[in-house]
Amino acid sequence: MRVLVTGGAGFIGSNFILYYLNAFKEHSVLNVDALTYAGHLDNLQEITSTTTGSGMASRYEFEQADICDGVAMDRIFARGIDAVVHFAAESHVDRSIVQPDAFVRTNVLGTQILLDAARRHGVQKFVHVSTDEVYGSLGATGYFTEETPLAPNSPYSASKAGSDLLVRAYYETYGLPVNITRCSNNYGPYQFPEKLIPRMILQALADQPLPVYGDGLNVRDWLHVSDHARAVALVLHRGQPGEVYNIGGHNERTNLEIVRTILQELGKPESLIEFVTDRLGHDRRYAIDPAKIERELGWKPAYTFDTGIHETIHWYLNHREWCRAVESKLSESEGEAP
Repeated sequence: MRVLVTGGAGFIGSNFILYYLNAFKEHSVLNVDALTYAGHLDNLQEITSTTTGSGMASRYEFEQADICDGVAMDRIFARGIDAVVHFAAESHVDRSIVQPDAFVRTNVLGTQILLDAARRHGVQKFVHVSTDEVYGSLGATGYFTEETPLAPNSPYSASKAGSDLLVRAYYETYGLPVNITRCSNNYGPYQFPEKLIPRMILQALADQPLPVYGDGLNVRDWLHVSDHARAVALVLHRGQPGEVYNIGGHNERTNLEIVRTILQELGKPESLIEFVTDRLGHDRRYAIDPAKIERELGWKPAYTFDTGIHETIHWYLNHREWCRAVESKLSESEGEAP
């Protein structure tokens, strides 16, 4: 099977490609990424490494292209694509608040262009990777299930909800064999440092203040990216067409707990914590019930949070050159943002 992975130079996409090529040695991957500020081809150096590649390079291709470019997408699909795993998206909530148009363009229009190309070229499966943020905010109790109504509260989550509805419509209207996955907060290697965990690690290492929104008690369910990659691969191969699958890590933590854990692991003082004005429309709590994917596809997370966060912190400690390179891209992107 030849799998088109969109956004494969990003955090989750690159981890998925590395997992997939290692786990399914008869399949190949075509990675399409626009290489915006969050796309980093160094995430995939393992593929061409003489020590870790294990023949992956012969089953891997990369093409730089924007999913909103319909002509380019049609040309790529014409090369023969059996399945699509669609990660490409603008995903940082803070950026969506100041630049919502970019999120609508990539997340809604880009998805629609991919769906049209997949339909024209007879793709056998289209897996759309979404987020639990489309469900909105939870109170102190309860969990998101696949039946929870969509109630997005940020331009980012609204654009993802819009793309989810388009994917559903292409199944109902055209019979395109699709699945939608909705995950909780990911963490792990190669995450771009605008997100909470890598940002706090790098700020702490530099003895710089760690900005925490509001009172720091917003709750997220944390999912190691390798567990997410396994789940998406299961949905690709065994998911029932038209179905939604929630993917959660059984690891609820407040943002303040996360920051304190990082400081403790690095031997840094809690005096580095700096509470800042809360984000606009900041959802209080997310929590996923992954019972459906566990029951129907046999998936369970392998990582506990304690193990995963320890490994993640030490990955950043051991990959300072990668950190310096992406921090440079982050500085450039922040200069471009309105």
